[in-house]
Amino acid sequence: MGIINGLLGNATTLNPEEVQKKHADILTPGEEVHAAFKVIRDSFIFTNKRLILIDVQGITGKKVEYLTIPYKSIKYFTVETAGRFDLDAELKIWASSSPQPTVNKQLKKGTDVIGLQRTLAHFVIN
Repeated sequence: MGIINGLLGNATTLNPEEVQKKHADILTPGEEVHAAFKVIRDSFIFTNKRLILIDVQGITGKKVEYLTIPYKSIKYFTVETAGRFDLDAELKIWASSSPQPTVNKQLKKGTDVIGLQRTLAHFVIN
């Protein structure tokens, strides 16, 4: 079911230990992955220090954007669940004093937006 959910755009939970090993080259000493989600080819990685958004681009996926947002710079965020007619959920994150969202991700219906929101709230509020 995980492959089907991934193809349809649903967020799947990733094993933090596997993500830690796979992305060891972008993590700082002492940085630990606590939670990770994948939506199609993109990933949300929650470490003890920051949120890392990995945006795989292009047909081949060779071009990758890594966006780091330290939790202390996140001022607020919104999560909008999918509705009956609006099939996409949405995640917006405002960092520092930006008037526009720093992150604006469309998530397909069925994405665990509550899990994403809970994890983000845990790291931003605590």
